[in-house]
Amino acid sequence: MTHTDARSEQVSTGELVSRLSEQVTTLVRDELTLARIEMMEKGKKAGKGAGLLGVSGVMAMYGLGALLVTAGAALALIMPVWAAALTVTVVLFAAAGVAALVGKNQVKQVVPPAPAEAVASGREDVDAFMTAARSGRNL
Repeated sequence: MTHTDARSEQVSTGELVSRLSEQVTTLVRDELTLARIEMMEKGKKAGKGAGLLGVSGVMAMYGLGALLVTAGAALALIMPVWAAALTVTVVLFAAAGVAALVGKNQVKQVVPPAPAEAVASGREDVDAFMTAARSGRNL
């Protein structure tokens, strides 16, 4: 004697297709939302990294200016004033180097820009659907 679910016998094919359509629509909408959120997070990181790279460029320009002032002070005075100017130059270049490395690491974390989590989740959903369809189960 086999046991059958009375509910599954009463559901029409049209009802099943309607449910499938609703579930697929919800699933696609949720996957797109996940992809949008993931891309926004990556965009924020890329923007932060690009900003730090820009800051490092500005600091390097100030460093170059300070280096030129240092060279001028050293040549014109040959006194301790140039030592102070050289110290400022070294500090600016060191700060530019740190900002460049941090910015580079921020940008590197974003690559690749594809929403990997959303793609993986979508693949899992498709695999689950295909497995259920092959075995004849309802999702």
